[in-house]
Amino acid sequence: MKRLSLFVKERRKQLGMTQEEFAERSGVALTVVRKIEQGKTNMNLDKVNTVLGMFGHELAPVNNKELNGL
Repeated sequence: MKRLSLFVKERRKQLGMTQEEFAERSGVALTVVRKIEQGKTNMNLDKVNTVLGMFGHELAPVNNKELNGL
């Protein structure tokens, strides 16, 4: 979750948006953005993908071997 939280926070800041502005623009509650940026692990996947959709990404299963280049 650390990678996800850093990704969202850094990209949001690159857009020059506050958490409130970003939540409104992406169509999720402010608490969703805060939970993602805090690295909370108990989140609704649909909401996470709504937020990631703002950057043209989505959360999906990836084989660890692919991630590690094995």
